Amino acid sequence: MELLIGHSPDPDDAFMFYALKKGLIKVPFTVREFLVDIETLNKLAVHCRIDITAVSTHAMAYIGSKYYILRVGASMGFKYGPVIVSNTAKPELVAVPGTYTTATLMVRLAMPNVKTVEIPFDRIMDAVKAGVVDAGALIHEGQITYERYGLKKVIDLGEWWYEETKLPTPLGLDVVRASLGIDMAKAVKEALLESIRYAMSHREEALTHAMKFSRGLNMSDTDRFVRMYVNDYTMDMGVDGEKAIRVLLEMGRERGLLPEVQLLFI
Repeated sequence: MELLIGHSPDPDDAFMFYALKKGLIKVPFTVREFLVDIETLNKLAVHCRIDITAVSTHAMAYIGSKYYILRVGASMGFKYGPVIVSNTAKPELVAVPGTYTTATLMVRLAMPNVKTVEIPFDRIMDAVKAGVVDAGALIHEGQITYERYGLKKVIDLGEWWYEETKLPTPLGLDVVRASLGIDMAKAVKEALLESIRYAMSHREEALTHAMKFSRGLNMSDTDRFVRMYVNDYTMDMGVDGEKAIRVLLEMGRERGLLPEVQLLFI
């Protein structure tokens, strides 16, 4: 059986899926890889167009009945996450990287009085520098490179989230289409776990592959970014990881930003 696997062309996802993509581990299915930005993956998942995919935690509010959440493969930080950068102390118009991204939801929770405008994630720094917007929410490599572009941090949303909840920052998840059945979802979970284990035990090999998706980062920065989001929570999100997901979505629902959702973890 061939499964369509979607993930973003970023070093952390590339690192995690390396062994699975290259056939370096044994799995009971074949894979076809589909690489596209996270917001596009979110929208595809809303329409249930992809079998296994990375999605933003925010998107689960709209796909909870369509996908199982895997307890492996999560992108979670601890006291760090998307960074709001600005050239002004009190921004009023903030660029966010897409309707369903977790960064967008967190901006609206942490900064409820600002207006937001959606801009592709890789153009946000340019928009801030040009004064098109007052500030921008940076995801992916922008979280560690913004100072090199003369931008200043207003708030790290992961720090804000920790102060609010004392929980890890639940940014991204890997999910499996529910119509494939729970047995297949469990098989995918085991396969992804083995793929991550392989990458961690063959780190230089997997990082060399991940470098192809680093958008200009050197090896040191690539390794730093991968360590940020391929961590203990990636191996098993645990009780705190699951709680963080539920708390984020419930906070959004309580503030009238999200519908109620039922979640199923594998």
